[in-house]
Amino acid sequence: MSFNDDVKIDTSQVGSSGGGGGAPGGVVVGGGIGGIILLIIGLIFGINPGNLPTNPGGGTADQGQVQPGGTEDGSSFSQCKTGADANRNDTCRVIATVNSVNAFWAQELPGYRRQYTPAKTILYNGSTQSACGTASNQVGPFYCPLDKQVYIDVSFFQILTSQFGSSSGALAQEYVVAHEYGHHIQDILGLLDQAQQNPQGKNSGSVRIELMADCLGGVWANHATQTKGQSTNGGEVAFLKPLTDKDIKDALSAASSVGDDRIQQKTQGRVSPETWTHGSAAARQRWFTTGYKTGDLNQCDTLSPATVE
Repeated sequence: MSFNDDVKIDTSQVGSSGGGGGAPGGVVVGGGIGGIILLIIGLIFGINPGNLPTNPGGGTADQGQVQPGGTEDGSSFSQCKTGADANRNDTCRVIATVNSVNAFWAQELPGYRRQYTPAKTILYNGSTQSACGTASNQVGPFYCPLDKQVYIDVSFFQILTSQFGSSSGALAQEYVVAHEYGHHIQDILGLLDQAQQNPQGKNSGSVRIELMADCLGGVWANHATQTKGQSTNGGEVAFLKPLTDKDIKDALSAASSVGDDRIQQKTQGRVSPETWTHGSAAARQRWFTTGYKTGDLNQCDTLSPATVE
């Protein structure tokens, strides 16, 4: 999904160094796109996450790598000014998506009698500290409820494509951001702790929370082309251009690639539903689609149904 070239990017909504300052080893709640996928692989399947690449494919800052040592006000992201920059640079695309998601939920949540507090995203290269512990691309993108921030190493998108077979399309990446902010919405609504109830299995609390975040990402996608930001000419313009069929396929590809069954089949050659924590590929696609087609937060209730698979 492409951004309108003349929408302005607000880099103050991101930082390039850890803001939490927590000690390593804390618990990450509301994990990322597969939510701490690689850590789960290591813990459940006996694979050492340290053997996985920390910067697959190499690359330079101009190709989307975030330079370390930036400042909390986003000044290290000076290359990200407009939607045109977001359309050609992974880092700028993530920042513009953060802008869009924050703007959407700030407008949407009051309709459900809740005020939205914008969450900041910390972009880093290699690793950094959150209040929930160490963030790295071996852990994957995640939301930390202790400091109310999202953590993303942009090079993780390369892992998602090369290791898990996801599309490299724009909405596949934007889906990651929207999913993490889905966890922020759950935190605001007081639902995030449900992930700790019966934490494994295909209808566990963890799976239900992750599928809800997928659905909330779909709700954002439904409204994304109507959500407006400031234009370079001083007016307002929608952040994103209308979605295409390919855009939706890209998002569904990302959702499918991080299904528990897909990851288990790839890493251990068999599927063990009793250990699922995020849901099957089919369920992740279905709940994203539910959010996208309805555009209604109320349709994302994954806690009430007898089964979510």
